[in-house]
Amino acid sequence: MKNFGAFLVIIATASRLVAQPIVSESKFLDVDHLKVHYTNYGKGDTALFFVHGWSCDETVWSEQAPALAEKIRVITIDLPGHGQSEKPKTIEYTMDLYARAIDAVLSDATVKSVILVGHSNGTPVIRRYYRKFPAKVKALVIVEGPLRPFVNKDNMERFIGPFRSDGYVQAMGGFVDAVTKPIKDGALRDKIKALMLKTPQHVAVSEFEATVDPDLWKEDKIDIPVLMILAKQPVWTTEYEQFVRGLIPKLDYQVWENVSHFLMMEKPREFNAALTVFLQQNQLLQIARK
Repeated sequence: MKNFGAFLVIIATASRLVAQPIVSESKFLDVDHLKVHYTNYGKGDTALFFVHGWSCDETVWSEQAPALAEKIRVITIDLPGHGQSEKPKTIEYTMDLYARAIDAVLSDATVKSVILVGHSNGTPVIRRYYRKFPAKVKALVIVEGPLRPFVNKDNMERFIGPFRSDGYVQAMGGFVDAVTKPIKDGALRDKIKALMLKTPQHVAVSEFEATVDPDLWKEDKIDIPVLMILAKQPVWTTEYEQFVRGLIPKLDYQVWENVSHFLMMEKPREFNAALTVFLQQNQLLQIARK
């Protein structure tokens, strides 16, 4: 009986030592008289902050946020015009607006320093934030996003034209089909398509128009650690790698095969592992725990 009692004590103690899941908190705040939504996981002065791409929302990071919140505070955002954030037709959806939204969230969450993760068009967003608030940013993680434009203004007009028309749904649907074609999981392809079609036309068009701003593509140095994960495709050339290495002295450049533009959704375990290694190698998890 004594041994059984001791066994119960051990079990009770062990159960208290098992890490409890991090509870998420859904929050709203005002940015330029606009309601912006974000989700917080955990506590700490430093946060891993996830920024979605064009016509998406925070749910693209659903396989990252809870898992990585066991190691570091995590925040995901619905940028203005997306997800649960407000979507007025009376404003322009620019990278500056998005940067202000990120800063407002960090202030509301009392976060002092941040590691920014940007997917696709989230890349010029996090780079804009870094330019405006370099002292707050410890590192950048770029996922399938560019550091220079791949089309000139004329080609941009030809691309965006169908999205301005009454054929928006068909144009967006065709675009999503193209970028998700490598994904073998049909349910995941459908999920991404439904998500992107939920974003209002006026938001999608305004954001894409904002990317012609030449200030977004200035070739200024990025003097903090950067992890860049890209899907193998013709646009990411050897010359492009040389270009980004010239901008970023502390660069971890990875090109993954057999994945799509949404590689973090296709290969969440591999992505989370790569991100964790990057954080560890740059002592960012240690900083976050202080």
